[in-house]
Amino acid sequence: MIEIDGSYLEGGGQILRTAVSLSAITKKPCRIFNIRKGRENPGLAYQHLVGIQAVARLSNGKLKGDFLGSEEIEFCPGEIQAQNLNLKIDTAGSITLILQTLIPVVLFSPAIIKIVFNGGATETFFSPTIDHFRYVFLKVLEIMGGRVEINILKRGYYPEGGAQVVATVYPSKLKPLNLVERGEFQKIIAISGASDFLKEKKVAERQIFGAKEVLGKLKLPMEETVEYYQSQCPGSQICLIAKYENTVLGVDNLGKLGKRSEEVGKEAALELLKEERSSACLDKYLADQILLYLALTGAKSKITVSEITTHCKTNIWVIEKFIEGKFKVENNCIYWEPFI
Repeated sequence: MIEIDGSYLEGGGQILRTAVSLSAITKKPCRIFNIRKGRENPGLAYQHLVGIQAVARLSNGKLKGDFLGSEEIEFCPGEIQAQNLNLKIDTAGSITLILQTLIPVVLFSPAIIKIVFNGGATETFFSPTIDHFRYVFLKVLEIMGGRVEINILKRGYYPEGGAQVVATVYPSKLKPLNLVERGEFQKIIAISGASDFLKEKKVAERQIFGAKEVLGKLKLPMEETVEYYQSQCPGSQICLIAKYENTVLGVDNLGKLGKRSEEVGKEAALELLKEERSSACLDKYLADQILLYLALTGAKSKITVSEITTHCKTNIWVIEKFIEGKFKVENNCIYWEPFI
């Protein structure tokens, strides 16, 4: 049984998500202890519980210690099965973080699987927005041969959640990724959205205005989308995507009570410029997420990333415990080489 100390480096939920996913795929049992030890509320939160229990169902596995607040679990996986999932989330738990747990496993299923979310948040703090997930992460996964479709029926914001989302995941054979050259810049895509509660205040438009205050000076081609949605509570978000010939870079930001909408857009734009100046092919938010998929290809890969974050280092540590291979980091370049 593989032993994982959940307090290592970043010490967050990512250790749990990566370990349980890889355990199911490799059929190697694992024990994870000190789960989220350094967090204000350590142990399993609702979204972690939903994710790992769903993986256990998909893989016909045995799970011990799966209760709210638990700081230790044991997971013994079986065979991955093709079964649709209906997941009820009574909190504003992050749907994108749960998908991070499930998608790697479902890619190895024998048939297409639909994952239906009733409740949870499409936009919440400390996780990718659903737009960054769809238009940045899934676009890069698509380059590797992975196919996932997201249908948003209802947005959900912190603190009430209430989203409705359907994810359709297709069994896929992943290809190695060699992303070291962006290619020609094409355009910036700005997607700004808010709940109907904020429509009269033109929050989504003002977020775009704030982004253009920064990006407009560069006179770059920009495609703008402004959206409003029915939701259970107020909330807003902006996602900025720089599209290149070979890749996409993305950043997102959330509206917050007391913060001007223009400032939300401006912060996102400044962050995008920082990513752009790095000359890397993957943004720092995507870098750690894609590592698991590189290791699952069974072949060499090479990527350039804007920043080697603690999340990156943590995920490298976990992945190497399950997959026979080695990551090598040189400056902002990450290599994956499987052991032969």
